[in-house]
Amino acid sequence: MKARRTDTGMGKNAKKGSAARGDVPVPHYGEDVFSQEAMLRHLPAESARKLLATINDGLPLDPSIAEDVARGMKEWAISKGATHFTHWFQPLTGGTAEKHEAFAEPCGTAQAVARFSGRNLIGGEADASSFPSGGLRSTFEARGYTAWDPTSPAFIKRHENGATLCIPTVFCSYTGAALDTKTPLLRSVQAVSRATVRLMEMFGRPKAHVAITLGAEQEYFLVDRSFYEKRPDLLQTGRTVFGAAPAKHQQLDDHYYGAIRPRILKFMTEAEERLWRLGIPAKTRHNEVAPAQFELAPMFEDINLAADHNMLIMETLRIAAEANGFVCLLHEKPFDGVNGSGKHCNWSISYGGRNLLSPGESPRDNAIFLTFLSAVVRAVDLHADLLRASVAGAGNDRRLGGNEAPPAIISVFLGDELTAVMKEIETGRAEKKTGRTAMKIGVDTLPPIPRDTTDRNRTSPFAFTGNKFEFRAPGSSQNCASSQTVLNTIVAESIDAICDKLEAAGGDFNEELQKLLQRLIRKHKRILFSGDGYGPDWQAEAQRRGLPNLPTALDAIEALADPANVALFARYGVYSEGESASRREIAAEDYRSRTTIEGKVALEIARSMIRPVVADEFSRLAAAIATAAKDSIKVGVKGLRALVLKLGAGLDDLHVKCERLEKALRKDDPRGTIAAARDLRSTVDALEGLVDDSRWPLPKYREMLFIY
Repeated sequence: MKARRTDTGMGKNAKKGSAARGDVPVPHYGEDVFSQEAMLRHLPAESARKLLATINDGLPLDPSIAEDVARGMKEWAISKGATHFTHWFQPLTGGTAEKHEAFAEPCGTAQAVARFSGRNLIGGEADASSFPSGGLRSTFEARGYTAWDPTSPAFIKRHENGATLCIPTVFCSYTGAALDTKTPLLRSVQAVSRATVRLMEMFGRPKAHVAITLGAEQEYFLVDRSFYEKRPDLLQTGRTVFGAAPAKHQQLDDHYYGAIRPRILKFMTEAEERLWRLGIPAKTRHNEVAPAQFELAPMFEDINLAADHNMLIMETLRIAAEANGFVCLLHEKPFDGVNGSGKHCNWSISYGGRNLLSPGESPRDNAIFLTFLSAVVRAVDLHADLLRASVAGAGNDRRLGGNEAPPAIISVFLGDELTAVMKEIETGRAEKKTGRTAMKIGVDTLPPIPRDTTDRNRTSPFAFTGNKFEFRAPGSSQNCASSQTVLNTIVAESIDAICDKLEAAGGDFNEELQKLLQRLIRKHKRILFSGDGYGPDWQAEAQRRGLPNLPTALDAIEALADPANVALFARYGVYSEGESASRREIAAEDYRSRTTIEGKVALEIARSMIRPVVADEFSRLAAAIATAAKDSIKVGVKGLRALVLKLGAGLDDLHVKCERLEKALRKDDPRGTIAAARDLRSTVDALEGLVDDSRWPLPKYREMLFIY
């Protein structure tokens, strides 16, 4: 995925503002969202004012307005055709959940009225025993609660036979423990907001609203449904466990940004229309690098809303694909040998509407920019293990480190110009090539740094891209809230650490800041890397620098058990000690379960689909050789014998490797299962090229990647 160049939204009101002369409204945009305009139409003025104060300014919600909001929301939803409502939440499954309740309630014999109360709006009860909890709940302790998140607007989900009002909520247990991804994200936003206000006040800026913005680019594959239904591996795991690479795949780079085929364009248009009705700012669509791979990229939004919208984007892509005879594959590596799919998370932070990751026009603005830039660099260096853990998963293990995905080693790319600036601050000497005098924080002015003067490093997992950081490691199927929760928390800790040092130093603020940034850069510059992350020397170089290299998810999630990391999350109120332990346990169980499922699927396909076909081919050719010998036919027999020998050796190899995989599965050994499944795959993929094409039981890569 090549980075998309687009402006960063500034806070919650980024999409608002007056239209420029000549602008034409997008039809139906936001029509299915209980937006500010809908609130003003359907709520009493005072209730609307209080609700908007909570949404836009972060003020506490006034519970007295619940009945008014519920009444207005019901009126609006019914006018849109809704018959049911649901609390829409994001449990620790990686997806979303909803339990539909009808507005209709009986009020007499054969009579019913539509009811929706403030109590229905604010909270609900859901069975928590069947969702992953990582030990936070016992199976016999079923009660869980959903609670309205007013900062993410309610919306309408449409289906063939009607519509449902969806109310974004958090999900917690009877004891108050977070059982979802939204609650920790909201907590982390509060943490980084408090730290940012603290630092900005030290710069003499009045208290203002802090907005964390996110733009989550989404990659995906499309395959024709007819192929999908003939692949048990795609049906059950979302990826192909077998499949030989075709002669042509992405070597010619002819798919990337190529003309979009009409059938694909129809699907994309329908998906965008659905997203626009939901107020989701889908902006960019294009062919990606691998054949049958595509990307959708939205504009930047408030991070909580962006995370919710990304979950809706994934669901909408699946729905629109099904309506057009496709299946949307969101697995990080559905096809071996070609690009995997990522979810590049573009993160930025603003204060009072000004992006803090954009250098300004004044010395003070530049000092603020460099301080926040240094805070992020420090955060990534100290907590690279947590960032790696936040994107750990069985699917992402197959993607990271190859085919344009960043390596598992976390590093920061700043580009030549900013790297030179950081070096000048560290050494106190001007870089000759810049033509500047030595920089003094708060006195000298940085020259303007246009957003795109830095080249793009597609092997960097964490890159500065002009006015934001792009975290390229999250996988396409993952809920981006988890990685953003970690990023917010570690940045909050880093900002607070800077504040602590400045407060303790005394003396002239500019001088103390200069010395502090020099120390920070000197200590944490090891995380800065502008080279090739795929290069053979990078792993050795990273080890020399002391950077963590956690190649598998099982390695990475151990960071969640580190007492220092547990204490960090607890100190900022993001995860309690129990919640940290639960995330680690859930991640380990998810990895084990997915690995086991993939291993069992591979074993079943190999034994029940591949082996019979290969054995039949072997028998048929062996019989042909026998017939030729009986009839004294010598022409062609040499070639048949060579093929039969290869098939026979393949059958023997297939038997041995199936036994090995079965043994690994019995041991419940994820690493052994992965290794055994990989060995089995090499045998099956080799046999694919030996068996009569018409007899091979699985659709091939050359079909799935090119016929759509």
